[in-house]
Amino acid sequence: MENYQKYLPLSPDDLSWGLSVLNAGRSSVKKDEPYPSGNHPLHHYFNWNNGRVLEEYQLIYISRGSGYFESGSCKKTQVSEGNIILLFPGEWHRFKPEPHIGWDEFWVGCKGTIIENLENKKFIDRLVPVLQVGISERIVYLFSEIIEKTKAEKTGYQFYTSGMVLHLLGLIQYKVKQMSQKPSDNTENIITKSQVMLRKIVDQNVRMENVAEELNVSYAWFRKAFKNYTGISPKQYLLQLRIEKAKIMLSDNSKPIKEIAFDLNFESASFFSKQFKQKTGSTPVMYRIIRMKAELPRYTASYFKLVQYSR
Repeated sequence: MENYQKYLPLSPDDLSWGLSVLNAGRSSVKKDEPYPSGNHPLHHYFNWNNGRVLEEYQLIYISRGSGYFESGSCKKTQVSEGNIILLFPGEWHRFKPEPHIGWDEFWVGCKGTIIENLENKKFIDRLVPVLQVGISERIVYLFSEIIEKTKAEKTGYQFYTSGMVLHLLGLIQYKVKQMSQKPSDNTENIITKSQVMLRKIVDQNVRMENVAEELNVSYAWFRKAFKNYTGISPKQYLLQLRIEKAKIMLSDNSKPIKEIAFDLNFESASFFSKQFKQKTGSTPVMYRIIRMKAELPRYTASYFKLVQYSR
């Protein structure tokens, strides 16, 4: 998983919206690796001995590993994969992974009257800052989508990403309630965990036998259970993830298709184009043209039509 962090500026319109995204990121902390890294700005950096106080809310999702969390309202608590950590403005806190294990984390920082109201109505509570939501591909997807939108900072991205944060908060509430009522299904947990793993390593050279080994199950069982649960094989699932990521990458017209194929670990640009067409109905080149036309102003789209009719 590629480490990433972004701290974002806000316009008056962003602040008026009611929910603004201040930062977003992800990191994979390996065994015995220093935490946190020194890449964060001074106002967000901290160490375990001193902790810190932020003037924002943060949602942190632990998708792998374990560690500890402590805050002014919560005694030292064990944190494990599938946990959400909630940080509150003006609240001292500290957290860290187990040194001999490490963890993978996704986070987003935000502020605004919408999330303040959720705290006032006790939908989120400083007394209960660590929530069990389980391993969730959907949660990883939402964090990843927020991160992708912050990379480009295209016009209006704040409204889009703030909507994703609200979606996250709603999904967290749903997961917490489901977890409190539904008995654990080990097969479902294993398949969901594999989906999260595949999403995080979508651009790497993946052997499904290694994925099964990391899940402590046989490859034969994993392949059968995965197909029964999702309707497709693990390899086809990974291919679909790569195609979806390719669609996002194709929106950057300056990025050559060969480079996209290489970045997503396809064996060649021609193989990538073949797979892309099978899954979407159009080649990467045609998809890029269609997307470009769709994003142009209406009068420019009319011009394209006029040119086509005049041929």
